[in-house]
Amino acid sequence: MNTIEPEITNLRIHIAPVGYEIDRIVLPAKKMKADKMFLLVHENPSTDKATKFYSKIEKKLEKLNIDVVKEYHNRLDLFKIIKSVKEIIEREKQNIVYVNLASGSKIQSIACMMACQMFNDNSNVHPFYVEAKEYLGFSGEPISTGIRDIQQVPTYEIQRPVQKLVTALQIIQENDGKISKKEMAKFALEKKIISVQAENMSQATFASLDKNIISPLENEWGFIRVEKVGRTRWIHITSEGQNAAEFLI
Repeated sequence: MNTIEPEITNLRIHIAPVGYEIDRIVLPAKKMKADKMFLLVHENPSTDKATKFYSKIEKKLEKLNIDVVKEYHNRLDLFKIIKSVKEIIEREKQNIVYVNLASGSKIQSIACMMACQMFNDNSNVHPFYVEAKEYLGFSGEPISTGIRDIQQVPTYEIQRPVQKLVTALQIIQENDGKISKKEMAKFALEKKIISVQAENMSQATFASLDKNIISPLENEWGFIRVEKVGRTRWIHITSEGQNAAEFLI
């Protein structure tokens, strides 16, 4: 008798920052039948006390036939962590993504939650928190053992700029964070983030740039500031814009 294997269309992807936990990464993956695990690990292992846990977690997951991928980032940088999680979410957009908020540091937990709220475009991202069965305190060994409960966490959306504003922010950043309005208009037309159909192209271009790019970036998001020097208007990226560029671009 011929049998046809059903095609698996969605893999169960887990994302977990590695801190001083083992059970709170491995046991949820086992219980929730994960197919692949992305471990977020520090880019400089020599300064990371959690390094000793990487191989232990990896071995336990491999025994469960769970594929393991290490993603390196600066575990102390909120925006770098957000970017790491965002890139995994985008890479795995066809699958179901579960993000562990309990396995790393507080800053990693915050960054993971923010990434879930900003980049859940396909409604396939599910953050969760794992309550430990017993807390031991850190003495070079895991700070908890077992798990008591896995709680799903709702993802209330955090708005992010539309793509044309992200593209504009990238243009400014790639020009050392400062660009003249005239140059910005040229790049905006080339990148097709503004379009102009008028007899007076120059005037219409600047009007479109002001309305569709500069005004929202400056007044709604606070990512840029505009300064007039002589007859030239300069667009500067702000510290908020620099931070946003870290994970949006």
